Amino acid sequence: QVQLVESGGGLVQPGGSLRLSCVASGINFSLYTMGWYRQAPGKQRELVAGFGSGGTTNYANSVQGRFTISRDNAKNTVYLQMNSLKPEDTAVYYCNAKLGYINRWGQGTQVTVSS
Repeated sequence: QVQLVESGGGLVQPGGSLRLSCVASGINFSLYTMGWYRQAPGKQRELVAGFGSGGTTNYANSVQGRFTISRDNAKNTVYLQMNSLKPEDTAVYYCNAKLGYINRWGQGTQVTVSS
C-alpha cells in the first residue's frame, strides 16, 4: 500500500523558516518523480517544487531562491526547505509521487505564515 506522510508544517512568523518532510512507503522510491504542491483557500493546487528528468529541480517563480527541494533515497524521504516565508506562502502543502500513470498524494500539512 502506497503511503506518503508529510510532516513539519506549523505556524511561523514572516521571514521565518520551516522544513517539510515526506516519507514514502510501499513504493520503489528512487524510481519516482517527487514534488511538493500547495493549495491555499479558494485557490487551485499549484506546483511549488519538483524534480524533473535527470534529477533537475524546478520551482514556482514565487518561491525561487527561497525554497529548496531535496531527497534522500536511502530514507525514502523528500524535503522542502522553506526560508524567508511570506504570508502568501500560507497553504496546505502536499507531497506528490509520480511514475508513469501512477500519481499519489499525501494527506497534506498546514503551513501558516502570520505575525
